Amino acid sequence: MFEEFKSAFHKYNNAPVQLIIINVVLFIALAVLNVIMSYTPYPEAFDILHRQFSLPPGFVEFLSRPWTLITYMFTHDLSGILHILFNMLVLYWFGRLFTEYLGSDKLIALYVLGGLAGGIAFLLAYNTIEVLIARQPLGLVGASASINAIVVATAVLLPNYTFFLLFFGPVRIKYIAGITVLLSFIGANASGGNVGGNIAHLGGALIGWVYMKQLQAGSNWGLWVTITLDWIKNLFKDKPRVKVSYRNDRPTPKAPGEKSSYTQEEIDAILDKISAGGYESLTKEEKEKLFNASKKS
Repeated sequence: MFEEFKSAFHKYNNAPVQLIIINVVLFIALAVLNVIMSYTPYPEAFDILHRQFSLPPGFVEFLSRPWTLITYMFTHDLSGILHILFNMLVLYWFGRLFTEYLGSDKLIALYVLGGLAGGIAFLLAYNTIEVLIARQPLGLVGASASINAIVVATAVLLPNYTFFLLFFGPVRIKYIAGITVLLSFIGANASGGNVGGNIAHLGGALIGWVYMKQLQAGSNWGLWVTITLDWIKNLFKDKPRVKVSYRNDRPTPKAPGEKSSYTQEEIDAILDKISAGGYESLTKEEKEKLFNASKKS
């Protein structure tokens, strides 16, 4: 299984599967820890751990855990499987379509931008709107803001592309995106049960629309994400070791009249090298071999 996951990260244009693996692996790891710690004398310790991944609503608390602006978008509610299941299905469907036209780098960049926009919208709402300040939730988790960004961006790119939905038949993705945004707007009612989550969804949807419009105008708002991730990847790449070797390029002098003892295989290898890279690709020793071989009778 590990080898299959490792292979998924080396495949070209495989960002949807890579993002799904990260989300699912983190979900399983936290769920397993939750079960294990529930049998210890300190089950509440898991809540402390989980808070290190969820985005807090209070700005002061957020400053003590700023990394949660990134981690929350890969973390899901552990009380059931429907949250992560639905998110991953939508990510796969729309992510595949998006990647087919724009590539993995832009999908990953948009996923991060959508999560950042959703998290910032969540923080702003719970620190500036009086009715929400009084009823702050424990924290925000979920990839929904990122996925809403991908859904809306894909709908802007290919509004008339059709998905065949169970019970509904063919539906253009512009309508799927529109209904998704409308449901998030309705759910953002201040008296609702998931106000913060729906506000984050709207933030992600907005950045998805802006991102695609800017991309169509020739400006890539996610380029800084791609550059940053490439820099991080290069930190973990094995750098080639430089081997210092000394070679005597002078041919060994032969006695007068002595014939070269080069095999036909050596000569054929040299000729193949010339065919691939030209005569200048040969070393001095190889040139000498070829010259001496040409003098054979």
